[in-house]
Amino acid sequence: MTKRVETTDIYEDLRVKLTTAHFAPGAKLKPSDLQPLYGRSANTVREVLFRLSTVGLVLFEDQRGFRVPPSEPQKQNDLTSFRITLEQEGATQSMRNGGIEWEARLTAAHHKLSHIENRIGEAGDIAAVLFPWCAAEWEFHETLVSASDSPLLRSTFQSVYDQFRQQLVTNERNYGYFPKNVAEHSRIVECALSGSAEGLRQAIYDHLSRNLLVNQAGVISSAI
Repeated sequence: MTKRVETTDIYEDLRVKLTTAHFAPGAKLKPSDLQPLYGRSANTVREVLFRLSTVGLVLFEDQRGFRVPPSEPQKQNDLTSFRITLEQEGATQSMRNGGIEWEARLTAAHHKLSHIENRIGEAGDIAAVLFPWCAAEWEFHETLVSASDSPLLRSTFQSVYDQFRQQLVTNERNYGYFPKNVAEHSRIVECALSGSAEGLRQAIYDHLSRNLLVNQAGVISSAI
């Protein structure tokens, strides 16, 4: 017998699945197919999918139902550009406001992420640690902006981050893992702890800019 799952847990479980390549881009999401997993009615699952559609992780169309957003280069570019803007601003605000407690939390989050990414580099297999890696990735970047004095920036950042990861984390793209991540994350922390706002903004841009579209002249196209 399937254990009854609370609505908030259904939302979180589906959010994680939608941002870790559990569903293929463009796949249909039928409440009747999903509800046996959670021991709740199809109507309850439908309500959760509606909530996920309000944060951009699910598409809903009348007469066609719910589906996973397709993978689109222009959308990935837009999300990358917007994420860079939010993360740069949130991180510089956090560096200014957070103090030693924020520095300690950032250092701890980075240590956890580096440990997992080093293990991935040694094993050459990300699938086995996909969920803890994605969780540690979010913890690191969320901590980076967590001391921002703008609640709107922080909430918007989570929505943009999730949509960005949904576009990026696919089997074809090695789930969004790049070996350079380890050094780039270290550079971000180094700049944050040194108090260099300019260096921090540049380190964040350097970390994310590979996901921006490149124009015919070979120059990164970005609104930043």
